[in-house]
Formats: sequence, C-alpha cells, structure tokens
Amino acid sequence: MLKGKVAVVTGGTRGIGFATVKKFLENGAKVVLFGSREETVKKAVDSLKTENPNWTVEGAWPDLGDADQVADAIGKVKEKFGKIDVLVNNAGISQSTRIEDYDPADFDKIMNLNVKALFYTIQPTVKIMKEQGGGCILNTSSMVSISGQPSGVGYPTSKFAVNGMTISLARELGPSNIRVNAVAPGITKTDMVAALPDAMIQPLIQTIPLRRIGEPEDIANAFLFLASDLASYISGAVLSVDGATRV
Repeated sequence: MLKGKVAVVTGGTRGIGFATVKKFLENGAKVVLFGSREETVKKAVDSLKTENPNWTVEGAWPDLGDADQVADAIGKVKEKFGKIDVLVNNAGISQSTRIEDYDPADFDKIMNLNVKALFYTIQPTVKIMKEQGGGCILNTSSMVSISGQPSGVGYPTSKFAVNGMTISLARELGPSNIRVNAVAPGITKTDMVAALPDAMIQPLIQTIPLRRIGEPEDIANAFLFLASDLASYISGAVLSVDGATRV
C-alpha cells in the first residue's frame, strides 16, 4: 500500500510508533524513525533490520523541542531519499496530575512535545512536500481530545490543539495536494498500560463496547490507511480508533 513512499515517524522506537514503522515497512515504504535517544533508536532499527534485512529503515534522534535540530534532521531525510511522502507525528507524553498539584513546568513540557514539536516537524516538511507536488501529514491525537479527562488537564488540552492544527492545516495545505489527518486512539496496550495489574485493566475493558483494549497494530492500521492512496480524498479528519469508547 505504500510501495515507493518515504516516511518519517516520530516516537518510532516503541508502542504505537514502532508498530506504525513496522506496518509501513511491511507495505513497501522506506522509513526514518525519530526517537529521543540514540541507544533506543539504534535498538529499534537493529530489531527491524534483523526481522527483515530487505527493509529500508534508518533512525535519527533530534531534540523535537529544538526547531533547528528538527529542520536539520528533516533536511537530511530529503537529501538521502530525495523526498518525504508521509510524516507521522507520534511522539508525545501524558500526565494525570490534578490541577491544584500541577507544576507549570510540567504543563510546558507537555505542550512543548505534544504541540510545538508538531509545528517544528511539519513546517520544514511542508516546504519539501510543496516542492514535490504533495504529501501526507498524520498526527497522533487521543480519545481525550474529544471527551476530555477528569485530571491531567495538560494532556487533553494538547490533543485538542493537535486536532485544531490538523483541521486547519488540512484547509491551508489542500490546494498544495497535502493531506493532513489525525488518529485518536483509545486505551491501547502500550508499555505503560501493559504494566497495569489485571484488577485495573478489567474495569477499563468494561468501558469499551468492543470489550478489549486496543493493540498498537490497531492504531498502525489506521495510519497505514490514511497514508495510502485509499484515503486520497480524506483530509482534515480525526479518526477515532477506540472500540467505540466514549468517556
């Protein structure tokens, strides 16, 4: 579904990001994954190359909070592969601190990675996509961007912002043949969720009409669809992948 395409995936060393990288590789894309640390990036790349030596996958570890570092990393992908067809902004952090206990520095940290970093990756990528005649930008949102959450206001605030950026850029960049969409995962079996005791997991499952927690591959499948030509007339969408959870 992505044969011949070049993709960049941030937060690509584990969880949803790693599953997305693998799904893209399985479908013919060349992928550069971004991670926060050199050692985790190299470990992820080595794992993928061991699984299939024919996959074209590389890694980089720019500070996503530094616009110049991000622009340089994006530029190097263009230099190496000649284009960037797909950008997946998946890197992010969450928090559940109650408002009266919130450290303003923690709020800034969430907004910096979950919102500002998207701007830093998108801006240089858009210039490349315009030059080549089009592309696809995908952002990881969350079900709490629709429903909110009872504590940790920084996280849903950041994801509401992701939705706003997605929809606005879809309108701005559509005339340049650049599609912009977001995926809003529900409760997904990332490392953090998988570590929870069963006594906490079971009540969560009961809130999900499909009666299971999402797998990273479920979210990766949504990214694959939106990145592919099957979604060529879809832009400005926030696709919920949450088992019909509404909380």
